[in-house]
Amino acid sequence: MPIEIIPAIDVLHGKAVRLTQGDYARQKIYNEDPLEVALQFEDAGLKRLHLVDLDGAKEGRVKNWKVLESIAAKTGLKIDFGGGISANKDLQIIFECGAKWAAIGSVAVREEKLFLEWMKVFGPDAFLLGADARKEKISISGWQVDTELVIYDFIKKYREAGISRIFCTDIDRDGAMKGPSLDLYREILRREPDLHLIASGGVRSLDDIYTLEEAGCRGAIVGKAIYEGMITLKELAHVN
Repeated sequence: MPIEIIPAIDVLHGKAVRLTQGDYARQKIYNEDPLEVALQFEDAGLKRLHLVDLDGAKEGRVKNWKVLESIAAKTGLKIDFGGGISANKDLQIIFECGAKWAAIGSVAVREEKLFLEWMKVFGPDAFLLGADARKEKISISGWQVDTELVIYDFIKKYREAGISRIFCTDIDRDGAMKGPSLDLYREILRREPDLHLIASGGVRSLDDIYTLEEAGCRGAIVGKAIYEGMITLKELAHVN
């Protein structure tokens, strides 16, 4: 199977933005209407969407659920939604609003028992686990809080619990247009060869995507490269 292209929309105050290295002070607004962006992705033939609630990630509760609801109702995109999912009501809201997967990061670190309960109720396949790291240490809360948890140990624990899909961002690469963190992904896949690993951060060209595919990644989240015109939607649709 070819690598799956997953365009990203990051939502802040209801608008489609991009941050650089997770820094809220380094934001750029690309579109006032995230739905318009999602429709462009669908029109280009893309099937997936990585939707991030930046307000929610910062505040610890889902905020931009209306954006999710609108995109899910007006497109056929399969959406994973993350940012601020910290309680049962947050999870209920996003699934009711049309998310196919809940993208979970902070809860898996801070409240392991709760996340394991969610996995029992909804099944592991309802979740996309976020393993976002700086220098191989997991970061949470919209990348505002660094931990001492080593990414490989984090992934191994939840693989053993039944998680099969993980997206991983090297935060230092995100939005920096320096290329993806190939060494990190190769090491993860060396340890977990059957993992459905989705790479995130740093993608700046089709060559980067093909290199990720060769490394064994099953998906690539692409954001800034699309918005800055470094990769066209037509090119991405061809990859899919």
